[in-house]
Amino acid sequence: MREPGAGDRDRRPRGTLSAAGRGARVPGAHPHHRRRDRLARPGADLDQERPLRADRTTDDDIEDLLRRHAPQVLGALVRRYGHFDPAEDAVQEALIAAAAQWPEDGVPENPRGWLIRVASRRLTDRLRSDEARRRREETVAALTPADAFVAPPPGEGPTGQGGRAPSEDDTLTLLFLCCHPALTPAAQIALTLRAVGGLTTAEIARAHLVEEATMAQRISRAKRAVRGAEFRRPEPEDRDRRLAAVLQVLYLIFNEGYTATAGPDLHRTDLAREAIRLTRSVRRLLPHEGRVTGLLALMVLTEARTPARTGPDGELVPLDEQDRALWDRTAIAEGTALAEEALAQGPAGDYQLQAAIAALHDEAGRAEDTDWPQILALYELLVHRTPDPAAALGRAVAVAMVHGPRAGLVEVDALAGASGGHYRLDAVRAHLLERAGDQDAARTAYLAAADGTLSEPEARYLRARADRLAL
Repeated sequence: MREPGAGDRDRRPRGTLSAAGRGARVPGAHPHHRRRDRLARPGADLDQERPLRADRTTDDDIEDLLRRHAPQVLGALVRRYGHFDPAEDAVQEALIAAAAQWPEDGVPENPRGWLIRVASRRLTDRLRSDEARRRREETVAALTPADAFVAPPPGEGPTGQGGRAPSEDDTLTLLFLCCHPALTPAAQIALTLRAVGGLTTAEIARAHLVEEATMAQRISRAKRAVRGAEFRRPEPEDRDRRLAAVLQVLYLIFNEGYTATAGPDLHRTDLAREAIRLTRSVRRLLPHEGRVTGLLALMVLTEARTPARTGPDGELVPLDEQDRALWDRTAIAEGTALAEEALAQGPAGDYQLQAAIAALHDEAGRAEDTDWPQILALYELLVHRTPDPAAALGRAVAVAMVHGPRAGLVEVDALAGASGGHYRLDAVRAHLLERAGDQDAARTAYLAAADGTLSEPEARYLRARADRLAL
């Protein structure tokens, strides 16, 4: 059955996403991917200054550094030149150059400035070689202040000698662009993973369980749809709606990582961690926004249960049967503190309330110690705020835990029309019927739920429950 408080998984499109995130390599940014057919020595003809740090950083450290800076560099180039596709290509070449040069010569004192400078030169070369764009480039150059987008040299601070480094605000602006209202949710997710998450088209295609050519077309269409969109933060009157779209996309990515809607794996760790990483980036930029803090708290608290969610053979272990000693207590402490902070940052919204529910689950040392009356009270507030069927289903579970399985079944039956026969509704109904002692009806509901899911681990679990009732 659905883990109460673990996320509104019904919001996401079916059949999306797979393993990505921290374990996924920055496109072209690993020494084994140097593409020497294109660059005899990547970056050597572009930047004659050698990095200033003599210490040798590990490949993983460099990879993390490149992943952190890639969206900021892309944002700086898009903001300056306005050409998404060539800017992205130029950033990839700068990442390749860094991956080849930094392990040998050391990381620059100002790695982001180094990447921006190299990528800008690559992009300038591309634009100059394209006769059709020459006039546009000259017009942009004439209208842009000489030092407006010049990254400071390595070691120079933001204000040193009149230069200025692009702010990390570009990451948030890039997220707003990727979640443009003109795009469908599926396109928003794909473009966010490509431009901000740094995944290759092939990785995103595997994540969406589609062919690479199909995903390439989808991303290309998304880029065309936002072509010409001004690279800036939304106006105040539009900001809340656009931020809501950004947070929903990040939540969709996390939910798909936490419980995959399709395929052989229950949990796609790298994808969930990538969503958390991006949400942390947004929170650094908007530290006093309760929705952002609440979403991060919800993700951290939910991800903390991951070590106990599967058994030795990868089988699903439901929340009430998990070995809670395996839960990540450090993450729970962080998530609980974030949840409390989110509630103090303003009126309780959807993410803050879900984070509070997740915290109550995580704070219980045993399943029977869970404060279900308090969880039910929070769900009452949540369903009053949102018509989301997943929240209503979570409330039905809480009603059953407080008032008994028959009371919960009444609530579940009332949701049958609104949820469109979603398999999670059958899974919850089966669990409550089993608790109520109606084994034949429970078995039928378990099998219906198993037939309705595309997740192989969930289907195996549901069929195993049905088979157990047949004995």
